[in-house]
Amino acid sequence: MGLPAMAANEDFPYSVQLSVVGLSEGLITFTRIFSPDAACEVIEEERHSHVFYQAEPDIWMVMIVEKNKDNESDWRCDALIDVLKEAHSLFTMFNGSLQALLDKQPSGELARSRLYTFINDYLSDFYVGKKIQVPSFRDCLKERRTVQMLTVSREVAIEVQSLATVIGTSSLGSIACKSLILFQDLLVATTLSPGDTANMFTYAVLRLTPHALSSNTSSWTYLRRGVSGSSITASSGLLNSRSSPEEYHHGSHDSSMGEQSNRYHMPRPLQRDNWSKGKDGFLVCDIQLNVGGLVYLAPVVWLQQSEEHMYLCIYQHRNLTIIVLIPVCSQTDGEQGIALVKKQLLENASEKIVHVEEKLSRGWGGENAYHVSGYRYLLVDTDKSISRTSPPGKVMTLAKDSLFTLNKLREEVDLEKTRANREKPDQEKNLEICIRAKNNSWIIAKITQGRELYMVMEKANETLLYASDAVEKFSDRYCDGAFSLD
Repeated sequence: MGLPAMAANEDFPYSVQLSVVGLSEGLITFTRIFSPDAACEVIEEERHSHVFYQAEPDIWMVMIVEKNKDNESDWRCDALIDVLKEAHSLFTMFNGSLQALLDKQPSGELARSRLYTFINDYLSDFYVGKKIQVPSFRDCLKERRTVQMLTVSREVAIEVQSLATVIGTSSLGSIACKSLILFQDLLVATTLSPGDTANMFTYAVLRLTPHALSSNTSSWTYLRRGVSGSSITASSGLLNSRSSPEEYHHGSHDSSMGEQSNRYHMPRPLQRDNWSKGKDGFLVCDIQLNVGGLVYLAPVVWLQQSEEHMYLCIYQHRNLTIIVLIPVCSQTDGEQGIALVKKQLLENASEKIVHVEEKLSRGWGGENAYHVSGYRYLLVDTDKSISRTSPPGKVMTLAKDSLFTLNKLREEVDLEKTRANREKPDQEKNLEICIRAKNNSWIIAKITQGRELYMVMEKANETLLYASDAVEKFSDRYCDGAFSLD
């Protein structure tokens, strides 16, 4: 099994990288003996956690996280895997699959160079000082790789849909564009598949929304507010099973990743300050992408569901961000064609854009709009990749014991879901757990019909019946009764 490797921390010498990759390969091969049908996901050591994610048929991503002595380093395996999944999804959206890059250049130099810049730009959001802080038990009321939606009235929803229709049909005549509409950091409407929506939403919150453009710090709330995971260092690697160790060793040992990246034009969509707002309201950037041997000045993304390349065109009016995705195959005039689309968008939709932004701003309840008094919750729709959670400022009021207990509970739920998926993959798992933490708070998890609810109640009555009734009221009012007993 060949090992072209990339370390997220450039301070690691290649000898250490090769040693780590060799260890990871051995662990993956060894665990396959005992579990040939289910890939290894995590191996715990005294000082490190090894987290594995099979990103593509022959390619693994590995994260090795150093543990601290205190329990701040208590994390969920699935939360760390979600970090790897998110990084791979974003990388693929801008660069295509890793296997395609390796097929294009079997030595792996091109793939390593792109990975080196991309992963380091991605990890810039996790740095606090000189250390990477990965999600810990303090982030157990968050769900990565999901979309947070803005709730609007029926009247406003009709106007938003009308705007999305104008955007999709008027710019290119017979060729339909796809779009996402965001208000602040919340999604209002999308015409993409759930998977592509989640990827594009994640990128928008990281780099495109007004808050992301104005912020020089992390776009992730748990880092912005100073509620962080454990102070740890993390390294990640990628394993490919089709190249030779000698090819990797001789191809890259005598030159650093930084030097390799200079041999190619490296698109860096996650690099900070790449995007800025122009006078006409459109966002401009210095990202250039190579698609099929042609260099495009406008950013190009790959939609996995429809399997097509799309130009990325972003317009922003106050708190409203409109992402228009234009098929590359429809634009034979290159930059002139994109300029024409922008002109038509302003002519056909500018009044609707202003009107929708005003309506959304008037109805917006602020950062605590989705706070429910007495509850700290996370609601996830796994089928639609949508989540809603208590505001970060409210989650910060929870006691450490409450968060720690919920994190442990979510670990058990993750294991139960994995076990059920292996034994009965076609049958949905229904689950309900209610426990009392050491500080007498109620910690609750309920799963039914592809929806998940995690909840902490610190001021509830001592009886289980009271806690159960409180969950019923929440379900009936905010979840359409999805988690009610009836």
